[in-house]
Amino acid sequence: MKKIEDYFVPWLKGVKMYISPHIELAWQNIKLHRMMSNENPFPPSLKVMEAINSYGKIANRYPDQGTAVRSTIAQINGIGGPQNVLIGNGSSEVYDIIWRSFVQPGEEIIQHTPCFGIYKLRCTVVGGKLISVPMIYNESGFHFDPDSIIKAITPKTRIIVIANPNNPTGNFMDNGGFVKVAETGIPFVVDEAYVEYAGPGKSQFGLIKKYPNVIITRTLSKAYGLAGIRFGYALGTKEVIAQIAASLIPWNVGTIPMWAALAALEDQDSLKKRVEFNNSQVRYFEEELKDVPGLKVFHSYGNYILFDGKEAGKKGDDMVALAQERGLIFRPQAPMYGSDGFFRITIGSEEENKMAVQVIKEFFSS
Repeated sequence: MKKIEDYFVPWLKGVKMYISPHIELAWQNIKLHRMMSNENPFPPSLKVMEAINSYGKIANRYPDQGTAVRSTIAQINGIGGPQNVLIGNGSSEVYDIIWRSFVQPGEEIIQHTPCFGIYKLRCTVVGGKLISVPMIYNESGFHFDPDSIIKAITPKTRIIVIANPNNPTGNFMDNGGFVKVAETGIPFVVDEAYVEYAGPGKSQFGLIKKYPNVIITRTLSKAYGLAGIRFGYALGTKEVIAQIAASLIPWNVGTIPMWAALAALEDQDSLKKRVEFNNSQVRYFEEELKDVPGLKVFHSYGNYILFDGKEAGKKGDDMVALAQERGLIFRPQAPMYGSDGFFRITIGSEEENKMAVQVIKEFFSS
């Protein structure tokens, strides 16, 4: 008789459940300040809370397919209609759905590293092979390398995914690079989780009109501040979205997240205030820390900032440890490009940001 483990699909054997240690830590000790997961420091707006309370009263009913919120997303983006929009339980589920729609075991997904870890996680689950193409890193910072991405394409390539702006480096790829990748015809996923911070002019949404292989993904977890609500979406041609939607779990987005998302999307004044605050605080960090000896500060178009303390002989993990002693959770970053000095922070409240600046200065002056 076979053992139960013999029945698991082979590519899943030994893979462990994804856990974010820093998020677990934050919930276990709520006194620590959360500056590690690219969350928004502000709670949902009053309009969102009204929607949560209102639709919570009918949570005994199944939701529809999100026609109202999908229509609003289409209208905001100037695309045909709800048939061009797919919604999911955060953009993480959206990637999972897309990966399942295109990738068979042994086929390949190309990512540009360093980048968001979910691409690898969901690639593993579908039995795919992840091809990582490193960014160029030099004295002027991180740079996308679209030519190397294209060189990595093989007959097994099924998806290319690029974050716009990138997480954790905070930078954009030039428009020409996106066009080069789009012209390959390979399904091209552009992750725009943070694009609201830089504004719609930085979106690659316009590529959809010329290249049906382009799919734009977004989330309401960042600038809109609804990480705990779990709402993400994808934009594409109606034909592509319809086929991907065939793999959706029925009612994958609940009534409360759906209507909370709609309220957030309609509350553009609240979004504007959050974006302006975030960008002012990015400038605050840059101004306060620009003269710290040996600390490299990478300009970010998101709500996070990457640092490298290698030139000062400092390790990123030691910075994270000191921050935790001072009541702040920073995000560690695995060593890369020959440096173990990388670490990252999320923009917090004004008070938290001042605390973060103080502890960073303390660490680099010791």
